[in-house]
Amino acid sequence: MDEARLKRLRFRAWRRGFSEADLIFGPFADAHACNLTAAQVEAFEALLDEPDHDAFAWVVRAGATEPYETGIVRLIRAFHARGAPRPTGE
Repeated sequence: MDEARLKRLRFRAWRRGFSEADLIFGPFADAHACNLTAAQVEAFEALLDEPDHDAFAWVVRAGATEPYETGIVRLIRAFHARGAPRPTGE
């Protein structure tokens, strides 16, 4: 992924509109955005295009309906289930 797209993706992940979503999507993007496949990047961008509260709910509630029970949603859940690092300085 080119650097500008990576930077934009990470920015969008951290600026969701409410802090709970920022803390779900931001750390995941920081840790994994540069290692995602092209298809995963497109899926993550599509997830970030969704309304904030909907995207947040699909990630924090297992069993979201299709098409939202996706590989990227499962990756984000697994990342947080392993104990994602918390932002420092807060």
